[in-house]
Amino acid sequence: MKKVFITLFCLAISAAAVNAQNNPATPAQQPQHPMAPPPQGPAAATPAAPAPPDENAGKFKFEEETHDFKEVPEGPLAEYDFEFKNVGKSPIVITEAHGSCGCTVPKWPSEPILPKHKAVIHVAYTTQGRVGMINKDVIITSNAQQSPMRLHITGTVKAKPAEAAPAPVPPPAPVAPKK
Repeated sequence: MKKVFITLFCLAISAAAVNAQNNPATPAQQPQHPMAPPPQGPAAATPAAPAPPDENAGKFKFEEETHDFKEVPEGPLAEYDFEFKNVGKSPIVITEAHGSCGCTVPKWPSEPILPKHKAVIHVAYTTQGRVGMINKDVIITSNAQQSPMRLHITGTVKAKPAEAAPAPVPPPAPVAPKK
């Protein structure tokens, strides 16, 4: 029984090898020698260049794209309003804005921002438990020419001053037994 199984196995391997020799791979699947010139023709598709921005689309013009909070105390939210104007020819519709982490939360207008109109993207950074440097981004996705648009916040969160521990209360004095 072993001999039959081994014979059938060898025949199957041989048939697969012969079949592979008769069905050449397409040119894109054939391995290339490292020194061979790159393939030509439709199989050698070049990556498409990015589409130029729509000249008629809305366009952000921020008063500032980076805000430095300088030093902020640990605990309260560090908040800032990034004000911008649409200097393009079409309304800007913001579809999403998100921070680079959960501690940075943006709020953006839900209505379209018409050309020559101003709007605000409010950014709140949670300082509680985050002592040290602030270096976060807010990414805005919209139909504007600059999409995605990146805003940046920086600064330093200073630790709360250590609260002085209350003075220990002395234990009550022992009461002498009555006689």
